[in-house]
Amino acid sequence: MVVLNKIYTRTGDAGTTALGSGERVPKHALRIAAYGTVDETNAALGMARIHLGTGHPGVDAKLARIQNDLFDLGADLCVPDKGEKLPYEPLRMTSGQVDRLEAEIDEMNAELKPLRSFVLPGGSPAAAALHVARTVCRRAERLIVELAAEPTEPVSEAALKYVNRLSDFLFVASRYVNDRGKSDVLWVPGQNR
Repeated sequence: MVVLNKIYTRTGDAGTTALGSGERVPKHALRIAAYGTVDETNAALGMARIHLGTGHPGVDAKLARIQNDLFDLGADLCVPDKGEKLPYEPLRMTSGQVDRLEAEIDEMNAELKPLRSFVLPGGSPAAAALHVARTVCRRAERLIVELAAEPTEPVSEAALKYVNRLSDFLFVASRYVNDRGKSDVLWVPGQNR
């Protein structure tokens, strides 16, 4: 259980922060940047949900689950699995969370016509906000992949798959809330030459 009764601790005033394992690292460490960008993705999803309004309750419910999953992902990244004995069982992403995203992508995508061009972010406010969340998610993914490439920085396979699948989900969701793709703004190559 999480208990937050004191918001500032002063322990980070010198530029370090604690991982879930208790290890202190610089606030600019790649692992901190990775799960910080996961948190930023979550905030972008909160803004997207506001733009959805009441017009897309199914998508909103999916995004609410994803926001919770993103806290799970942050918790997974916050406690690197270095084989240490910890006084608790660290929270890890699961293949079931990835499978659920895939099923939801397929469900929404089944109602969309195939694309004949790339989609420009826009159409509706909700779609544009989902595109912003998608691009932040891609940045988080790049940081997580970079972290995983470090020999001393383990990242779970499910975490990598989840963040990759999430950006796909957000792309499909942006089209879905854009009147099932009818309001998509398509790229026209070389249009303004």
